[in-house]
Amino acid sequence: MSVPFLSLKEVTALHGEEIREAARRVIDYGWYLQGRENERFEQNYAKFVGTDYCVGCANGLDALIWIFRAYIELGVMNPGDEVIVPANTFIATILAITENGLTPVLIEPRFSTLEIDDGRIEERITSRTKAICIVHLYGRNAYTDKIGTLCKKYNLKLIEDNAQAHGCRTADGRTTGSIGDAAGHSFYPGKNLGALGDGGAVTTNDSELAATIRALANYGSQKKYVFKYTGRNSRLDEIQAAILDVKLKYLDEDNAHRKAIASYYYDNLHQDLITLPDRLPDGQNVYHLFPILVADGRRDALHNYLAERGIGTVIHYPIPPHKQECYANNAWNVPQLQLPVTEKIAAEELSLPIGPAITMEEAKVVVDCINGF
Repeated sequence: MSVPFLSLKEVTALHGEEIREAARRVIDYGWYLQGRENERFEQNYAKFVGTDYCVGCANGLDALIWIFRAYIELGVMNPGDEVIVPANTFIATILAITENGLTPVLIEPRFSTLEIDDGRIEERITSRTKAICIVHLYGRNAYTDKIGTLCKKYNLKLIEDNAQAHGCRTADGRTTGSIGDAAGHSFYPGKNLGALGDGGAVTTNDSELAATIRALANYGSQKKYVFKYTGRNSRLDEIQAAILDVKLKYLDEDNAHRKAIASYYYDNLHQDLITLPDRLPDGQNVYHLFPILVADGRRDALHNYLAERGIGTVIHYPIPPHKQECYANNAWNVPQLQLPVTEKIAAEELSLPIGPAITMEEAKVVVDCINGF
């Protein structure tokens, strides 16, 4: 039996007729941008997350870019200010910071959690630090009370990269995306809440920030042909908004299926080469990915072994941001940062098949193959 890493066709088929009806509704109505579908989805997603405002935009990277840009426009930040950010993340988190002329301060993760090590943050706070950006990477809650305390102590903005954690919750039951001052969300097709193309959003309780972001993403305009900011075109289209609104109804149910598959992996993977991240309470992990860590330089061998048996796995992410060519000459990375925990994760991480469409029978095949490696 072959097991794909993630079949988007099968994921879409789970709610296929409703998705097709939503697309037909938009086509028949004839309004394709900034219409009632966006308004409906923004209201419903804000309610789901637990914020006052949701602003749709073109993708998850833009969502983060607009948050930092809006804070600059509002005078909260200035180019050259520092943003504390996990070193173990997809590069988009760092790109959003550097795109705005801000300086990323990379903090190592804990190897046991793969998330930012809150014990390493305070020593890196300076007079130029204006924000902490946490990333709920792999679908795992990255927020800790200590991070919240540091933000209050030093008057820092807390920004969430919630691209991979739709529906995740903190230890006290809050939904990620509502914890900080603002959060960026990605609706890339493979995400827990995925569109049939690119899409993103910002959630916040700050009305001024929301209005500024909405203008920036609409060429900088708050009124037709009147431009307060030098913005860009970054809008969520009506068809994607309508499709996302359908899938939002099933998000908790789909996440519950992911958790069941993950539980099977945790309970049944018994391979000496493999380390699993700390198991979080179910509410604090929506398992966008199921990462394992493969020791002794055997990660690629296991990846190839599984591929030969028809099992799809993906490496997230083999080259960490501080080792990417695009940042080789940036002042904050010269000489190049030495981040051994991040680099160890990059060398050992392998993501197993998981998603709302994978069956328990397929999960058993994955486990049996890994245990036999």
